[in-house]
Amino acid sequence: MAEAQDAPKTVYNFSAGPCCLPKEVLREAQADLVDYKGTGVSVMEMSHRSKTFTGIADKAREDVRRLLSVPDNFTIFMFQGGASLQFAAICYNLLEDGERQSANYLTTGTWSQGAIAEARKYCNPNEVANNKPSGYTTIAEPADWNIDASAKFFHYCDNETIQGFEFGDGFPFDRVPEGQTLVCDMSSNFITREVDWSKYGVVYAGAQKNVGPAGATIVIVRNDLIAGHRSDTPLLCDWETFSKAANTFHNTPSCFPIYVCGLNLAYMIEQGGVPAMKAKAIERSSLLYDFIDNSDGYYVNRVEGRFRSKINIPFRVCSNDELEAKFLAEAAKVNLIDLKGHRSVGGIRASLYNAMPVEGVHALIAFMGTFKENNPAPQ
Repeated sequence: MAEAQDAPKTVYNFSAGPCCLPKEVLREAQADLVDYKGTGVSVMEMSHRSKTFTGIADKAREDVRRLLSVPDNFTIFMFQGGASLQFAAICYNLLEDGERQSANYLTTGTWSQGAIAEARKYCNPNEVANNKPSGYTTIAEPADWNIDASAKFFHYCDNETIQGFEFGDGFPFDRVPEGQTLVCDMSSNFITREVDWSKYGVVYAGAQKNVGPAGATIVIVRNDLIAGHRSDTPLLCDWETFSKAANTFHNTPSCFPIYVCGLNLAYMIEQGGVPAMKAKAIERSSLLYDFIDNSDGYYVNRVEGRFRSKINIPFRVCSNDELEAKFLAEAAKVNLIDLKGHRSVGGIRASLYNAMPVEGVHALIAFMGTFKENNPAPQ
């Protein structure tokens, strides 16, 4: 097998997940791949109960807590199964045995649709609002939301990866009934902004968007919510069982993904933490939105301004499928990859996760300008 070499070319990866990762993180993982820090074994081989891996996992959790200022009365889990498994786990852990209960669900795109669809198996979900009629571009005013004050919890997705719809700092917390547990899927904007933990009971995020490779899911649960799950809760959804296990690992975790997540978490701290990540997210997204909005309608993003995602930016090229196919093919030739929109909506999508350098956005904008010049809008 040939020795690993540095990439001969610069590629900007706009994938919606797995995300791009900092080259510094990848090189450190590469250097330690065969022999982790002189142990003689790879992280992929070592026992998850070993002192070495326990230290790796503890440090990763400590860095999540440091980056997001997570209070001590929250437990940080690193599960398998992606955020999608938590759609069920949330119901099992926050609902009770007996008659079917109610839970509030706010629908703003594909992933919140998935959450409420899963919830229908376990409870009577109350749909607070649904922005599908608008094409997921806006949402009804919070004063008009249909909220069940007696529901067990209130669930929403902070950033819809596919539709590019984000609440961010603008979520109307005052509409959550007093004492009702607020649950949030932050998968695609995790560690891009501060979190007010006094508002939340559960925050969960698939790591493959902003933190690391696929295979780990970070679930942060307020301690008073961990016990008291339904009696039929599957083992892998049981927060209480995991909380009592050594290092919160009841079974073998995704060791290598957790290790790479740990490297990237430490790197983000070195780069200035959440304030720096937030500033970069604003800079990258502002550059691209400004270009789109000033393209005389050649490129279009239809999401209402206050809900535009700073992380996932979908857009159309003259609303023309053939032109978009050409756009994607020519972009790939100049090393701008994974720009194809999700199969359910089509178009183009640029995902600007924490590791995306601003140079990547400049390269994309330069390409978009050239493409527009060379490919006039169809008449």
